[in-house]
Amino acid sequence: MAGHKEDGQRREQTREEGRERVPEEGRRAGARRGGRQWVTVGDLLSYPALQLRLLAGSAGLGRSVSWAHVSELEDPTPWLLGAEMIMTVGMAVPADAAGQRAYLERLDDAGVSALAVSTQLRTPPLHDAFLAAAEERGLPVLEVPLAVPFVTIAQEVAAAVHEDTRQRLGAQLQVFGALRWLAEEDLDTAALFRRLERLSGYQVFLCTPQGRPLLPGAPAPPDLSVLPTQADAPPSVPGGFVLPVPAPGGPAGYLVAFERQGARPAGLAVVQHLAAVAALKLAMVRHERETLRREGAETLAELLQDALDAATARRRLARLGLPEDGPVALSVVRGVPDEALGRALDEHPHLVLRRGEDRYVLSAPGAAPALAALPGAVAGMSRPFTPGEPVRVAEREALWAASRSAESGRPLVHYGDDATGRWLPGDPQALGALADHVLGAALRYDAAHGTRLLVSARTWLERDRRTEEAAAVLHVHPNTLAYRLRRFAELTGRDLSSTAALTEVWLALRAADRLGMVDPAGGGSAG
Repeated sequence: MAGHKEDGQRREQTREEGRERVPEEGRRAGARRGGRQWVTVGDLLSYPALQLRLLAGSAGLGRSVSWAHVSELEDPTPWLLGAEMIMTVGMAVPADAAGQRAYLERLDDAGVSALAVSTQLRTPPLHDAFLAAAEERGLPVLEVPLAVPFVTIAQEVAAAVHEDTRQRLGAQLQVFGALRWLAEEDLDTAALFRRLERLSGYQVFLCTPQGRPLLPGAPAPPDLSVLPTQADAPPSVPGGFVLPVPAPGGPAGYLVAFERQGARPAGLAVVQHLAAVAALKLAMVRHERETLRREGAETLAELLQDALDAATARRRLARLGLPEDGPVALSVVRGVPDEALGRALDEHPHLVLRRGEDRYVLSAPGAAPALAALPGAVAGMSRPFTPGEPVRVAEREALWAASRSAESGRPLVHYGDDATGRWLPGDPQALGALADHVLGAALRYDAAHGTRLLVSARTWLERDRRTEEAAAVLHVHPNTLAYRLRRFAELTGRDLSSTAALTEVWLALRAADRLGMVDPAGGGSAG
């Protein structure tokens, strides 16, 4: 027992003497790696019993060593976690200069702290390119004398790591407590991960595979180059770890954890627990979103059917995140997948209802730029209105604006963009009376014969009465369009060469459009 105690005292004395001889630069570098209790490369180099000699990479003497492994693999990186010292008798070291440099760069990219080589066994001659790469990257290359077994070096590292074990275990147990916080304290994502960062010693980022934020309140990593490019990539990256956040059907994204300056990072096991907590929080958020989506669709359907009184409508919209006192606007969106629409409106509270190929969206008017930016979108937005007002008028306005969007090629049209719209009454009955008075005969003729007199007249007027251009849009011969215009004039009793008649017809067509009485793909509807 006394002998063991004396050996321990001598080892501790050697360690303390070694630390005193570590260059100041090395000690500062070690502190920058999070203040861990692990031994540094400089510590090991200074232990007289190990008899190590530095061949290259002096800038990396402050690197912390978490473990010491013997590996004779040319590429051991898939099995490394980072901060290891790799020890080899030389079987893994390539003989050529390019191979040696690539070998060293692989180790450094994987976060290896140092390479210890027994040059007196099977190590080939080390080329200048290899040593130069070690200097450039600050990866220490150490020579191990034949008289020093690798196990001696491993014991020194293990003794230092043991000091850090209790802190890591405590961090793991506290991270497990996050499950209780979620259940009892109802922490939001930002507060939850701030607490986890303090416990773990890491700065935590979350993102989708494409680099977008994965959870509200948790930032995406500033440098997306750390994200893995293949499924079996090792978890370690310089300064931390990258782990997938599991979800049904495959990873939902990644958790990136970087060591915080001045903290004591708790290691890979704790980061794995962080990824599990992120997966649980993501499942909770997705469930909440799906519940809100369904409730929102039901509410919007009831609003369109005038099945809610004003007070109930305002309460429902406020609970779903929309302003209780307005304004809001109804949009009709076509040609956009649900997922793309959801991403575009992610930062805008909204309700969505699917009706055939159309998506009805109730949101604040400020969501318009997000809708307009959707690739390939055809969208129309109603005039703003106050929650609780009937939505039927807004529905007609949004449908009309969506039709104008499809015809004009503009991604989003606001109802009322047409300057002549200000001269039309807002009352649907008055609009219907105007349309029927001027266009009734032509509407009924189109409905009975399947013709396109109203569409032809409107297209001609929209193209500033340029017959050839309008005929090209309608895919008919100019003579055919001229015949249709004459027939339209006969049925309506309006001479289109008269300014007064032209104005009356134009306003009546706009009124019919607002009421959905003109089908752009066909004739009119007398109903």
